[in-house]
Order: sequence, then C-alpha cells, then structure tokens
Amino acid sequence: MAIFLTKDSRVLVQGMTGAEGTRHTARMLAAGTDVVAGVTPGKGGRSVDFGERTVPVFGSVAEAMAETGADVSVVFVPPRFTGPAVEEAVEAGMPLCVVITEGVPVHDAVRFRALAHGRTRIIGPNCPGLISPGQSSAGIIPADITSAGRIGLVSKSGTLTYQLMYELRDLGFSTAVGIGGDPVVGTTHIDCLQAFQDDPGTDAIVMIGEIGGDAEERAAAYIAANVSKPVVAYVAGFTAPEGKTMGHAGAIVSGSSGTAQAKKEALEAAGVRVGRTPSETARLMRSAISRGSAVAWRSGGSVATRAGEGDGINGDRARLTE
Repeated sequence: MAIFLTKDSRVLVQGMTGAEGTRHTARMLAAGTDVVAGVTPGKGGRSVDFGERTVPVFGSVAEAMAETGADVSVVFVPPRFTGPAVEEAVEAGMPLCVVITEGVPVHDAVRFRALAHGRTRIIGPNCPGLISPGQSSAGIIPADITSAGRIGLVSKSGTLTYQLMYELRDLGFSTAVGIGGDPVVGTTHIDCLQAFQDDPGTDAIVMIGEIGGDAEERAAAYIAANVSKPVVAYVAGFTAPEGKTMGHAGAIVSGSSGTAQAKKEALEAAGVRVGRTPSETARLMRSAISRGSAVAWRSGGSVATRAGEGDGINGDRARLTE
C-alpha cells in the first residue's frame, strides 16, 4: 500500500517539453511511473520520444485527461506561469497536482490553494514531489536511493528527504512525500500523518521539519491526539541565527517562536523521539523497529503481529520515549 501515489496512478507532466520537464519525465519513466501525457499550450499534437516510450503532448490539461485518463499532474513550469498552470489543473478536475517549481509568488500559491480546496490535492510548491518506491514517482526524488518498505516519510526539505531515504534504504518506504518549505503549501505534515496513520502498508513514520512557523507544533498536537503508529522526527535549524531566513522562504526564527528547540520540545511532549542530526534520526527509527523481525518487515507483514503484540513497530509509541 501507499498514500496519494500508487502503481495505478496515471501521470501527466505540465511543461514536459521544457528542459527540466523532459529530463525528469525520463527519470520518472525509468522509475516505473506510468507517464501518459505531457501538456504544453500551443504544442498539442506533438509527441516526445523517451526511448521505449513515446508520450503524446496536449495543448490543455482537460484534453489530456479526457484522452488518457490522467489522474496526477506534475508541474515543471517557470514561476510566473505556475499559478495559471495549477489553476488549469484544478479547473480540469485533476485529483492530485504536484508543484515542483521554486520561487512561486506567495499570492499565487494562496490563490490556487484556495481554488483547490475540496477539489484537488496540491503538493508543493517548491517541493521534490513524492515517491512510492517500486510503484511510481511524481517529481524529482531519485528512485535508486531506497527500496519499498513500511516506513512513511513526510518532509519540508528535499535533500533531507533523500538522506533519510538513503540511510533507511534497507528497511524501505511505503511513500515519501516532500511537502515543500514555502510559507504556503497545499499539503501539510498533518495531512500526511493522517494518511500514513490510515494506510495499512505503513507501520512507522519519519517526519522532517525545520525552523520557522508552527507547522511542527501543530503536527505534534495532532500526533498526540490521533496517531498510534511510532513517529520519529528531525527538525533542521538548531544552529540557525535569529531573524535570518535560512534556505526555504518559510524558515525564519522570530524570537522564541519557530525555533528548533521549541519544536523538539513540542514533539517530545507528544511521544515523538527527535534526532539532532539526520543520522541520529535514522538510528532512532532503527531502534523503534529493532524489537521486531526484519524479515517480517521487508516481507510486508506487520512486525507487531508477527513478533508479538507490543514488541515491534506497532507497539505503544510511548515506549519510544523511555
């Protein structure tokens, strides 16, 4: 199982004929993604050859959906055109729209998020996309750095997503979602936590946050009230100077608000163990599953049900704070 993206997902790429769109479409196809269409206004009727696969290009999202049954859009469009591209996908009834573009104006993101409410799930902008290893990839996450497994990952940071996926590659992931680090994003930590909690193919969750805002504090409150599966976390920015934007547009500390320490304390109060480095976070996840059977884990069964109730990954999350 997986969340949001499966082997049955039919992907179209908005901006596929551009340099980035072409390059990453080839990578998605190599990962096994069923890319069924590209969309570039004014270039409908053409096609792009990707070796063994030729992908048709349409002039609009609505036309592409009608002809191919696409249900996922990945947006590789320059920032000034991203807002209209996402709005076009929403108006066409696209269920999932993954916005890779960095530098999208905040007012554009606010507008298309409001338009999409209750209609289209948006992931991003300024994100690496998502991947369900062995099934499908929508975005720019490398497919060869990990394997399929039973860990779910949600992250603000692209590069930290890759690092945790690589460090836990022997255990593998059900789905890894990069939600993006902009102040306004379409899918939040909480959205992914809820989906992973409901997914029978996910037994444990890694959450990656960063300084700025209160998303991690709100996620901690949600975990305490609603998540029974073990969660480990990493918060980037313990050494960040106050008042200086660090990396993502949303990563800025103001006074005591939004600090890595404040987020760590909130998460730990919810029973989440928090690593101070990505490698430590990976070790915390390994310790969470060490009581169970690695064979059961990789073969798709629940470690708790195979190794004994409460002894494995499905045991009481409170044990992780011991």
